[in-house]
Amino acid sequence: MRHYSLTEKLDGCGARLRGIAPVSINGRIVSVSGLVVEVAGLTGQVFVGDQLLLSSRDGASVQAEVAGFRDGLAQTLPFGPLEGLGPGQTVTLLPRTAGFVSVSDAWLGRVIDPLARPLDGRGTVSAGAAPRSISAAPPEATSRARLGDRIALGVRALDLFTTCRLGQRLGLFSGSGVGKSTLLAMLARAAVCDVAVIALVGERGREVREFLEDDLGAMGLARSVVVVATSDAPPVLRRRAAFTAMTVAEHFRDEGRSVLFMMDSVTRFCLAAREIGLSAGEPPSTRGYPPSVFADLPRLLERAGPGEDKGCGATGFITALFTVLVEGDDTNEPVADAVRGILDGHVLLDRRIAEAGRYPPVDVLRSLSRAARGCLTEEEMALTRRARGILALQNETADLVQMGAYRAGTDPAVDEALTLGPRIEALLRQDRAEQTDLDAAFHLLRDVLRPPP
Repeated sequence: MRHYSLTEKLDGCGARLRGIAPVSINGRIVSVSGLVVEVAGLTGQVFVGDQLLLSSRDGASVQAEVAGFRDGLAQTLPFGPLEGLGPGQTVTLLPRTAGFVSVSDAWLGRVIDPLARPLDGRGTVSAGAAPRSISAAPPEATSRARLGDRIALGVRALDLFTTCRLGQRLGLFSGSGVGKSTLLAMLARAAVCDVAVIALVGERGREVREFLEDDLGAMGLARSVVVVATSDAPPVLRRRAAFTAMTVAEHFRDEGRSVLFMMDSVTRFCLAAREIGLSAGEPPSTRGYPPSVFADLPRLLERAGPGEDKGCGATGFITALFTVLVEGDDTNEPVADAVRGILDGHVLLDRRIAEAGRYPPVDVLRSLSRAARGCLTEEEMALTRRARGILALQNETADLVQMGAYRAGTDPAVDEALTLGPRIEALLRQDRAEQTDLDAAFHLLRDVLRPPP
């Protein structure tokens, strides 16, 4: 009798397993209402977050995600249009891997949708070796690394007054039409990093190609992965875009790289989550947002930052910039207030500054980096404090000066503010194509604050 080796036995088992027909778990559509498709016959087989395939009338299929359950029925949200779906049609449970992505270096330079399908016409996106769940938990708080050294963002107003560190998370708060997208484009080109991951959530379809070609450019795109879900995409895809992009960033961070993560915008992510929650029957609470929206925010935002502390300088970082579109320029509206409480700093873009013609319109007096103290020298901190004081005093006395109620020489501090304030404002003005080194920015500020001869 022949004795088979272990390798031969394993090969034989593998061949037999491959010959077994896969089991198909099926259900059926019961009802379609609004954005929700209710499915029966899958009790005990599906869970929240699982992916299904819904068969339509014309033989095509639409992928969907399980959002919840009611009266024994699975409530699903399709990734595509609802036309052609109706009661009685077949539903198939997809493998658990549908909620995973396999990232590799081949993704650099690619533009993909939230399901990792290519949008740039360059063929299939090559998969990596290890699939990652898009709903992964953030690193343990007690074992993740601390923030790293300061990072140059290439925009003087931010480098000087909201100095950012590796692994820090900043929010860019702005009303509509103030210059948020332009500032994001400047950061995408100029910020120092190994890899950039950009999530365009609910973006206008017209602006995507302009951002890729005009703002990011070929060189910027070569080091980037761009995840796009435009405003016409179903809400479940717009929400998923943020989690997919964060998973891509985590892959490169865990390889020890410095990742710049940019998301435009958190507000549209929350609007998509609100549509999903309300469609699933969740009661509205704060300004129409259901509670699940404010549970989703920390689940996403806390995943950015330093990775696990591996020692020996091997830790990677996700330095994150999240834009927040504030409703009616109200920076205290629910989403803005919740985001500001989670992140490590905020940058406010002011409409009045933009209308005055100074771009980027960063209000440095109302912007803050909570981690700046750990990366600035005493001299640099003294420079920024003095500049802030000058700008604040200039703002306080602006009305008196305009009315002619202030006479030069009355107060030396006011005289200094009226002299140096415009020079600081000129330093903060920066063309979208202009880039400045962080150390050079502090050198320029030092020159600006030097008393005139």
